[in-house]
Amino acid sequence: MILSGSANAQDSEQITEKQFVLKPIGFVQKEKGRTTLELNKNLAPACLGLDGFSHVWVLWWFNHTDTPEKRSILQVHPRGNKKNPLTGVFACRSPVRPNPIALTLCRIHSVRNNVIEIDTIDAFANTPILDLKPYIPGYDSTHATVADWLTNRNRTIESGPR
Repeated sequence: MILSGSANAQDSEQITEKQFVLKPIGFVQKEKGRTTLELNKNLAPACLGLDGFSHVWVLWWFNHTDTPEKRSILQVHPRGNKKNPLTGVFACRSPVRPNPIALTLCRIHSVRNNVIEIDTIDAFANTPILDLKPYIPGYDSTHATVADWLTNRNRTIESGPR
């Protein structure tokens, strides 16, 4: 499976469109209550040292919502809730977006060769994985301001991993 996308690059005052190809590094697997990130076997050496981290950022492709129609939607009501204000897709975590790339922070349970067992991920089984990056608190955690619709959700907004 090859995922293709496009990106706009500004060159002087002219915008040109460039194409590129993303190849999945693996797929999300969900079986018998167990969730794993199963990477291509040749990428096992890239996992060296990952077991020293408690969490990993998983970049994955919203393949179940990847249609030209969904990519053209630029504003949504977050979480599909009409009570939330109309919001640009870059200001929320909507699966519909120009390039349907998702980012999830996952707790690592174990790393065995090319298979990483995690607690959970908000992706379906067989979802393509694009990249992994370790969660590093000094780089990835900050005090932040969030939109009103998010703070009014009757739950505490925490900084740092779950």
